[in-house]
Amino acid sequence: MPRILIVDDEPGIRQSLKGVFEDEGFPTETVSSGEECLKKIEQDAYDLVLLDIWLPGIDGIETLRRLREKSSQTHVIMISGHATIATAVTATKLGAYDFIEKPLSLEHTLLIARNALSHRRLEQANDLLRHQLEDRFNIVGESVPTKAVRKQIAIVAPTNSRILIYGESGTGKELVSRNIHFMSNRASAPFVEVNCAAIPEELIESELFGHTKGSFTGASDPKKGKFELADGGTLFLDEIGDMSLKTQAKVLRVLEEQSFQPIGAQTGVRVDVRVITATNKNLQGEIAAGRFREDLFYRLNVIPFFVPPLRERREDIPILARYFMRVFSAEHGRGPKEFTSEALDMLIDYSWPGNVRELRNEIERLVIMIQDDVIRPVNLSLPNGYPSRASTLHEARAQYEREFIVTKLKENNWNISQTARTLGLERSYLYRKMKAYGIEK
Repeated sequence: MPRILIVDDEPGIRQSLKGVFEDEGFPTETVSSGEECLKKIEQDAYDLVLLDIWLPGIDGIETLRRLREKSSQTHVIMISGHATIATAVTATKLGAYDFIEKPLSLEHTLLIARNALSHRRLEQANDLLRHQLEDRFNIVGESVPTKAVRKQIAIVAPTNSRILIYGESGTGKELVSRNIHFMSNRASAPFVEVNCAAIPEELIESELFGHTKGSFTGASDPKKGKFELADGGTLFLDEIGDMSLKTQAKVLRVLEEQSFQPIGAQTGVRVDVRVITATNKNLQGEIAAGRFREDLFYRLNVIPFFVPPLRERREDIPILARYFMRVFSAEHGRGPKEFTSEALDMLIDYSWPGNVRELRNEIERLVIMIQDDVIRPVNLSLPNGYPSRASTLHEARAQYEREFIVTKLKENNWNISQTARTLGLERSYLYRKMKAYGIEK
């Protein structure tokens, strides 16, 4: 339950408020001076303080000032019998949640206190969510390339410059863009992501710029576009190299004018948006082939940012594997598993063409599918033909069975029904085997 501290030099008020709050189930303590209040705050954590302005010794305003230095999280309601506007303004500037006057209405005081505690719970929930998001989007690893990426993020994040992130699929380009946003002056504003390759050409303009009701068939309601939703914050355009030339021209205009016109609208919309883009393509080659606008490229490529593939930072693989193991074990309610040194060696030796995304998927599969507390080489679903070192007869048998199933699937063009008939198995049993071994086309 939230804890409350009442600070007032009048014993009657202290006891009345204490009785009201304790009747409502709130643990409540009382003190008669600012000095006692500050000692209490040093010893215990309180969610709400009701603080009288006129106190013996240091007054309520000075107590509030010192309390804010010790605890910025505690909500404070100021109480006064002789308040002035100037006093109320000062208390508000120092961070008081609200201001109530004597004689106190106990019902009104309880209402304000409940509102303050509700606001406090909302702040705590938001803080927890923000920390969870920050943890989720950590850039994990201690290799030289990874440290260089983190250093470059710290340099570019506080600016408003446009950034073009290069890197293979799965390297973590979105992760980099989110970290840039979190460390920027726009961190409290929206981060909006658009995957340009995943949106059909006929919908991309509506997605980016929005539309009015009835502006085209199917537009039954007005819709804000991503540029407007990201106003004040960051817009991340992933796979920018897959955007059509027509849409590129409109994006270029927005970047130049910081305004756009939703589909069907008669007036424009002004926005303040930082644009970060990413691609796994060679945009210079796309320009030469006539598939990407050169003028847009120079608008976007103010600060080029390269994210190295996982094979160029192999020292990070064990760190990432253990990190994903902790994350997915907690997410799926499983105990974390340990890796044998042989299994870690195999993870390090593998080339990871799908980069961090492929490693992440592999670890999630291990968390869900492997019942043992130890991950061994035979448990890994690395591509057929990749060298494995079975240490027991059971591991060798499982490894052979997996490779045999993959071979038969390839011979039958990955037709599961035909492969099951060839192997003399029920289709459902073969499918379970494939899931157990992590076999995918």
